[in-house]
Amino acid sequence: MTKLTLLQINNLEIEFPSRKSVLRAVDNVSLSLEKGDILGIVGESGAGKSTVGNALIGLLEPPGQMTKGEIFLDGNRIDNLPDSEKQKIRGKEIGMIFQDPLTSLNPLQTIEDQLVETINLHLGLGENGARERAVELLDQVGIPDPDVRVKQYPHQFSGGMRQRVVVALALCAEPNLIIADEPTTALDVSIQAQILDLMRGLCKEKQVGMVIITHDMGVIADITDRVAVMYRGRLVEHGATEKILGNPDHPYTQSLISAVPRPDIKLIRFPQVTYIEDVAEKNTEIDITEHWLGKAREYETAPGPLVELKNIGMRFTTKPAFLRKNRIFLDAVNNVSLDIHEGEVFGLVGESGSGKSTVARIICGLYTPVSGAINFAGTELTALKKQSDLDPFRKQMQMIFQDPYSSLNPRMRVLDIVAEPILFHQLAETRREVEIIVKDLLEHVGLGAQSAVKYPHEFSGGQRQRISIARALATRPRFLICDEPTSALDVSIQAQILNLLKDLQEELGLTMLFISHDLPVIRQMCDRVGVMKDGFLCEMKETEVLFENPEHEYTQHLLNLMPRLEGLSLEGLDMQPQPNQN
Repeated sequence: MTKLTLLQINNLEIEFPSRKSVLRAVDNVSLSLEKGDILGIVGESGAGKSTVGNALIGLLEPPGQMTKGEIFLDGNRIDNLPDSEKQKIRGKEIGMIFQDPLTSLNPLQTIEDQLVETINLHLGLGENGARERAVELLDQVGIPDPDVRVKQYPHQFSGGMRQRVVVALALCAEPNLIIADEPTTALDVSIQAQILDLMRGLCKEKQVGMVIITHDMGVIADITDRVAVMYRGRLVEHGATEKILGNPDHPYTQSLISAVPRPDIKLIRFPQVTYIEDVAEKNTEIDITEHWLGKAREYETAPGPLVELKNIGMRFTTKPAFLRKNRIFLDAVNNVSLDIHEGEVFGLVGESGSGKSTVARIICGLYTPVSGAINFAGTELTALKKQSDLDPFRKQMQMIFQDPYSSLNPRMRVLDIVAEPILFHQLAETRREVEIIVKDLLEHVGLGAQSAVKYPHEFSGGQRQRISIARALATRPRFLICDEPTSALDVSIQAQILNLLKDLQEELGLTMLFISHDLPVIRQMCDRVGVMKDGFLCEMKETEVLFENPEHEYTQHLLNLMPRLEGLSLEGLDMQPQPNQN
C-alpha cells in the first residue's frame, strides 16, 4: 500500500535578527511526513527543534522569520498564507501540544471553558455536545473523575495532569497533523504509556500524521517511524527509527544516544556528548576546596536523619462551602513517614498526582501539613511559628522546581535572579563579589558567564532549568530538593547536570530529595527510593534492591512500564558500572 505525503518541508531557513547580528536558528532543513506516520525530531536544547514546530503552525516568535523554504500540507502550500487563513488551519488541520502546560492554559478559565471554546470553534457541536466531548477527551487522556475535574482551573492540577489537558486540547478538533513539542515531559511512566498508546492509535486508525519533538529517546524508540537529528540548526541525520537508534552513522548521533540513562545497570557517571566542533570534552568536575560552593558550609551534624517526616498528612479543599459538611476535600498526602540521612540521595517516584511534589513543598515550608511533624537536623520545623525562626533553615534547604518557565521572574536579568538568595541571606559583602559568584555558578551549570546579562525569555526550556539549578545552589544549601530537575533537559545537558549534582553531592556531602518520573534517572542518582500512590508511601527500599526485587504490586507495575530502549546502540560506549555495594 502506497502511503500519501501529508507534510513536506523544503530547504527551510529561519533567522532571528538583532541589532548587532542575525542568528540562523534553522539552516536548510528538508523533511517529509506520510499520513499515519510519526516523525521524531531530536537534538539538544537550542538545536532548532521547537523552532521548526512553531514554523509549521505559523507561530514563530518575533523577530523570528522564515527567510527561505516551503511548507506543504496535503499538497497545499501553507507558509505563504495570510494570517487569517493560517488561523483557520490552526486547531482544525494542525493541532499543537506545547512544551509548557502551565503557560499554554488560561489560568482564569476552567478546563471545561477552554475545551468547549475550541470544540465549538472547529466542530460546532453545540454547548451540550461540546461539554460531552470535553469530558470524553479528559477521560481518554487518563484524568480521573473527568466530569468533576473538568469544572476546575489549571492551578488545581498537577504538572502531569495539566500536560494531559494540553494533549486533550490538541485532539479537540480531530486535526490531520499534530505537532507535539515535548508532550511527555511532565508525565510519569504509566500516563506516558497511556498517552503514547493514544497517539499511536490515533495515527494508525485515522491516518493522522504526527511530528513529535522530544529529548526522550525512550519515547522516540517506542512511538516513531522515522527520526531526524538536529544540531545547531542543521539536520545531521535522518532515517528510519531502527536505523538511527540501532546503527547511527553520524558521530553526534552516536554520542547523543550514549548519554541516555541506562535502565538496566547503575553507572558511576553519565557519558558526555561529544560536540562536533569541540576538540575535547568539557570537564565539569570542580576543586571544591577552592570553589565558593565549598566554603563556609560548617553545619553541626545532628544525630539521626537530617530530614524526618512523621505521619505527615495534607488536605486540599476542592469544593469550598460555608458549611464544613458541604465541603469536598482531597487528601493529597496520607500518613507519610520517611527519613533522609546526611549525604544521601533519596528518590521519590509515583504517578502524577500521587503526592510527590506536595511532600517536597511541605518539607521546604511552602505548605503547612494538617497533621504530623517535620524534623530537620534535630529541630522540629512544624513547631516553629515565627518567620525569623525558620529563615536559618530555609537557607540550608533549597528547591529546584519542576517548571522552569513560571519559576523565573521574566522581568529580572539572570544575574539578579541567581543573586537574589545570596543577597537575601547576606552571603557576600560586595556587589562585585556577588557578580563573580553568580557568573561562576552559571559556568558550572553549563550556561556561561555571558548569560548573566540576559533575561529568561532569551533561553530555551532546558537552559531556563539550568538557571533554576544555579539559583538553588546559590545559598550553598545543605539539603537540595529536586522536583523533576531534568524533565525539561535534553539527554546531553541532563547528563552534564546530573554529573554536576553527583559531584556536588559527593564533595559537599550534599543531601538530596530527588523527585522524578524518569525511572532510569532515579536508578542512576539515588541511594534509596520511596514509591508513592494516591498520597500513600507504598514501598521504600535501597535503589538496586527495589529495581531488582520490587515487592509492592504498584512498584512492579511502574517498573514494567519503564522504557527498555530496545534497538538502542549502546555497545562500545565508555561506561563504567557502579561497583556492587553488597
